[in-house]
Amino acid sequence: MERSFSPLESTLLEPGAGYVTPAHVLPARVRLESPAIEVMTDLRMVAPVVIEPHETIDTANTRMIVNRVRLLLVIGIQGGVVGLITATDLLGEKPMQLVRHHGVTHGEILVKDIMTPQANLEVLSLADVLAARVGHVVETLYARGRQHALAVDADEDGRQRVRGIFSLTQIARQLGIQIQTQEIARTFSEIEALLAR
Repeated sequence: MERSFSPLESTLLEPGAGYVTPAHVLPARVRLESPAIEVMTDLRMVAPVVIEPHETIDTANTRMIVNRVRLLLVIGIQGGVVGLITATDLLGEKPMQLVRHHGVTHGEILVKDIMTPQANLEVLSLADVLAARVGHVVETLYARGRQHALAVDADEDGRQRVRGIFSLTQIARQLGIQIQTQEIARTFSEIEALLAR
């Protein structure tokens, strides 16, 4: 049986977007045809791990390790999402470029210096996610070369807010396969081959 999944449409995160807060549920085993919502970390159920933009990247790294996550929402003074920072940001080239080109020490680099700002955050609509399958989310992550995706809905005032987080690592765990997160270039057919084993 041939499967065909296409990437979901994304938009940019709106200024002042907030985020949903929680209660914990253990993830179930899924297949590519399972509803996409089954692999989303629902922020109504699980509190997001957050950081402020003026904190150091060393603090961000420690927070990720302690909380066993690879993504932090960056929260502004008003409590809105102003960006996000990932383990890839912390361990990649950005910090070294700042050290080299701006004469700062690693310990002086702030989250705001290397985070992805809100204006550059592509997000998925929760309505689209509810109609999608796990395969759509996997294809979306690969098509965009990302390890994470955010899903948004609206609060009671109609303001956009981050409702969920997709993680390629979490999806692989729920699919029961190993994915090297540094090797985002894997094709969708390679994932299907791993699942067929």
